[in-house]
Amino acid sequence: MSFKFPLLTLALVAFAGLALTACNTMEGAGRDIQGAGSAVEDAAQ
Repeated sequence: MSFKFPLLTLALVAFAGLALTACNTMEGAGRDIQGAGSAVEDAAQ
């Protein structure tokens, strides 16, 4: 029974780390797409 608690804690910490990494990656991708859209818009003018 005492072995499950550290394993569960480790799994939750790993999941939280992956979730935060995914958020940062999506934020960066959003900025890249926005920058590309602005470049296309400027070129069209």
